[in-house]
Amino acid sequence: MKKFLSLCMAAVMVFALVACGGNTTNNGTSGNSSNGGSTDDAGSTAATFKIGVIGPQTGDAAIYGTHVAWASQIAVDEINALGGDIQFELMVEDDVNDAETSVNAYNALMDDEMQLLVGTVTTTPALSVVPLTYEDRVFTLTPSASGDDVIENNDNVFQICFTDSNQGTRSAQYIDENFENPQIGIIYKNDDQYSQGIRDNFVAEAETRGLSIVYEGTFNNSSSTDFNVQLTAAQAAGADLLFLPIYYTPASVILTQANAMGYAPTFFGVDGMDGILTAEGFDASLAEGVYLLTPFAADAEDEATQSFVSAFQEAHGEIPNQFGADAYDAVYVLYEAIQAAGVTADMSTEEICDALIDVMPTLSVVGLTSAGSAMTWDENGAVSKDPTAVIIENGTYVTP
Repeated sequence: MKKFLSLCMAAVMVFALVACGGNTTNNGTSGNSSNGGSTDDAGSTAATFKIGVIGPQTGDAAIYGTHVAWASQIAVDEINALGGDIQFELMVEDDVNDAETSVNAYNALMDDEMQLLVGTVTTTPALSVVPLTYEDRVFTLTPSASGDDVIENNDNVFQICFTDSNQGTRSAQYIDENFENPQIGIIYKNDDQYSQGIRDNFVAEAETRGLSIVYEGTFNNSSSTDFNVQLTAAQAAGADLLFLPIYYTPASVILTQANAMGYAPTFFGVDGMDGILTAEGFDASLAEGVYLLTPFAADAEDEATQSFVSAFQEAHGEIPNQFGADAYDAVYVLYEAIQAAGVTADMSTEEICDALIDVMPTLSVVGLTSAGSAMTWDENGAVSKDPTAVIIENGTYVTP
């Protein structure tokens, strides 16, 4: 079994980490390999694996997809800089967090001879794309589509993120262990599988633990800009902790409107709320004291995290979020799996897929999002790693 950072990160970090260099493609990422392969400084020629990324580069969820694309490119550039027989070319398609558009993006990547897919970024588009990858036998490693159904009955699909069921269960466990007799309110999006799935598992675990849920409110796409009704009801029910298994855009509205009405419960979110500090038009000071369940904190002091964050900031002027860190890990997991399987870029997509499926359950990979321990995978594609909670203090994530 292979070790990720312990074996290759020390060598990787001596190289300059540049995500914007080279020839710029239409999607804004850099390309440093061609269809015919690439040549390292020693003059040896290595065939190039074509990796596709599907995720929102524009629209309300763009902060997820852009960070995935940017972080993936950083990892690709690092690996290509190592030379050797494994080289990557990254191809990015925008799906604006829409299922139909995501299918079109997948077809475009297949037309461009994609061999491996990092994606999709979000769950609902993934549920439309993964049946196609299964049929076409394209090995798929999603950084952040956390729905349990994403991997169910799809032997070619593996996750870097923990599942919705894990998030919901672990959130309830954390709240039970760290808050005294909380009166819990829940606001979730009932037309979104991500939100609904986390809510369902949270409620099941909360009931098992005897936690008090005093209010539940829902919203959908057409009602995601006004939460005064839900907040008023939660406050009237005595909810002093609001669990928000939702994305950061509606969460920023909830925090803004709760502040305006003088309602100040503890807010507890999940990985989809990562990005709230940079949400457009949002007063980030309102996020002070918000809890998030996330596998990545950019202020962690380990060398690998700080090297990644530095490279990301240098290239894009932003702090990477958890989605970016998951994507960075995903590219390195592909690198490890390709080495373990012994596949080459001139093999068929199906041959590559079958070989990687076989080796994934044998890997043990320490990544940015595994809190210093190793990620492993079961035969169903689920990753084994525990989410951890952070609290927002002074505009940064802090481990409580």
